[in-house]
Amino acid sequence: MRRVLVARLDSLGDVVLAGPAIRAVAAHAEVVLLTGPRGAGVAGMLPGVTDRMVWDAPWIANPAPEATPRHVRRLERLLDHAAVDEAVILTSFHQSSLPLAVELRLCGVSRITALSEDYPGSLLDVRLTSRDLPWELHEVERALGIVAAAGFALPADDDGLPALLPQARSSLRPAGEYVVVHPGADAPARMWPAEHSARLVTMLASAGFGVLVTGTAAERELTAAVAGDRGIDLGGATDLRGLVDLLSGASAVVAGNTGPAHITAAVRTPVVSLFSPVVSPGTWAPRGAPVVVLGDQAAACAGSRARTCPVPGHPCLAQVTPEAAFHAVEQLLGVHPKAVA
Repeated sequence: MRRVLVARLDSLGDVVLAGPAIRAVAAHAEVVLLTGPRGAGVAGMLPGVTDRMVWDAPWIANPAPEATPRHVRRLERLLDHAAVDEAVILTSFHQSSLPLAVELRLCGVSRITALSEDYPGSLLDVRLTSRDLPWELHEVERALGIVAAAGFALPADDDGLPALLPQARSSLRPAGEYVVVHPGADAPARMWPAEHSARLVTMLASAGFGVLVTGTAAERELTAAVAGDRGIDLGGATDLRGLVDLLSGASAVVAGNTGPAHITAAVRTPVVSLFSPVVSPGTWAPRGAPVVVLGDQAAACAGSRARTCPVPGHPCLAQVTPEAAFHAVEQLLGVHPKAVA
């Protein structure tokens, strides 16, 4: 079969949302997936991926690595070893596909498809713009549109939703039903106030739910504060594969607009999405499971792509009460919990 490079060089959630497009290519060719370090963890969990490569792109990563000759030569060695016949570059509206296209051309890749608002000259064989794929499209649909332009269509029996391969059962997964609260995010602008998360944990526990609080090792102080004495603090206690299993086993997950929310929907677990409007939920909301989006989408920060909230008090999420999140969980589960303490 042909070997096709599919590039998605940014974060965890971005790679998850690229899953349907990857499956479309995999129906016709072997897929070599090129990701950045932050998205690499899920690359091996996506159906349809034959080989994986990781490289930190200086024009996409934040913080960005130095664009040194040595760093670029590493990419060239990866591309030479991959021996691909063509490439499809998946990008969001604020990213350029052209730097990678230059490197692909220099490494002998003869057919390249990508979206580019800028004039690509001889760098792209199939070029799309926002006239072809409007910026309002969800990222799943944008990626599917790009690979379709390259000639790769999803099989008729594919639902076109993000999906991950099942993972081994985590030893941390409780025997009974539970809800996961994931309070962290890689950008402060996308985080619900920690005191709200802590209050939600208390409310869920008082209503009879088991509550797991998840996060990275760097977020242990946050997860401990949120879990308090009513939740189970799993900050830094599991690797990504274990986290995927915990999310897949949950009755519902409460999370900000961050990678674990997209993972949750991809494993078909309902999500309460605490969504800061710094990016649009029409483009970035979790897809694949029932989702309740909370947050003031008309706030002053809307569309700013800010990593730190530019509005005093972080009103877009701070005004979402723990009661509202609790009732969103109730709505997703279709249950009527006991009175809240």
